[in-house]
Amino acid sequence: MEDLSPLQAFRRICNLRMLAVVYYFCLLHAVSRSLSWFDESDTDVAAALFQLVRFSRQSLLTGLSLMLMVALAEALLAGRRWRLPAALAVQALAVGLGAALGTYLRYAVATLEEPGMSINAPWVISTIAIWVLLGGMAYALLLVSRAQRRGRDELTRLFREREALKTQQTEAQLSALNAQIEPHFLFNTLANVKRLYETQPERGRDMLVALIAYLRAALPGMRRHESTLADELELVRHYLAILQMRMGERLSFDIAAAPELLSAHLPTLVLPTLVENAIKHGLSPLPEGGRIEIRAGHAGDGGVSIEVADNGQGFGAASGGAGVGLANTRARLAARFGDGASLELEAAQPRGVVARVRLPAEALA
Repeated sequence: MEDLSPLQAFRRICNLRMLAVVYYFCLLHAVSRSLSWFDESDTDVAAALFQLVRFSRQSLLTGLSLMLMVALAEALLAGRRWRLPAALAVQALAVGLGAALGTYLRYAVATLEEPGMSINAPWVISTIAIWVLLGGMAYALLLVSRAQRRGRDELTRLFREREALKTQQTEAQLSALNAQIEPHFLFNTLANVKRLYETQPERGRDMLVALIAYLRAALPGMRRHESTLADELELVRHYLAILQMRMGERLSFDIAAAPELLSAHLPTLVLPTLVENAIKHGLSPLPEGGRIEIRAGHAGDGGVSIEVADNGQGFGAASGGAGVGLANTRARLAARFGDGASLELEAAQPRGVVARVRLPAEALA
């Protein structure tokens, strides 16, 4: 339901556009009524026009009374979470009061022209009944059109959110790919392979084998939206092996995961993104490097908890969890698991950062 103030709800009914609608409806009603007065055997154009103007005025009094009462009812209902029967009772009462007030005003104006005119009960009842019917139909059409407009707006909003999420997912995948297979990573690795082949052929061959294994594991993942924990860990293992050959003693790592969790499903390239973030912001700035530990275990709610911990420089120069790669990772987890998945960052002791991904139990299904 729209959150409008009483004044806004009142003005949504009582405005120039609605006034024009009421006026033209009353004029059309008067024209249709005047056809019954027209008698071809005794045509009096002046009298017919007078009756048309007079009846238009009388109809307009009832129409404006209905519009005023409906506007007051909308103002009363604005911002209140009334149950449907109570809201319908208020709306029906507004239509009835509007028809009754309009009928009274019509009689009052008519007595100004004919002071001795007496009220006619059948006329009062029939007039109120007709305008209750007309006003009720108009009010119902107004509510239906408003509900349809809200439905269209909601569908448009959901469609835009879905398209934005698709775009974000694509950007997340591209961002993760660029984070792992960006040109300087490949060029530096190939340059190291060339240098090692000239100085230490055995190590050069080992690095080339690791690079080929990494590419074989990384490239197929971009053709699918979902991966398994086993595939993610294999990709991370190859990636860290290459970096370890390049960084030497400045990098050490350890990977531990419960075997029964290796089949858990998660979006592709989530773990490589976290590992790359730890290397880039945590270990690379330190002359002595550091260590990365990847652990996957059971969460308390039956889900999966995956941690990427480093003993780097911590949050001092890191993004603190607000980087594009981490934001995209959170968006992809939310798109896949909703509120059941999360990505949290916390400071490690004595230094470093722990990135923790929590997956719901459905990831193991």
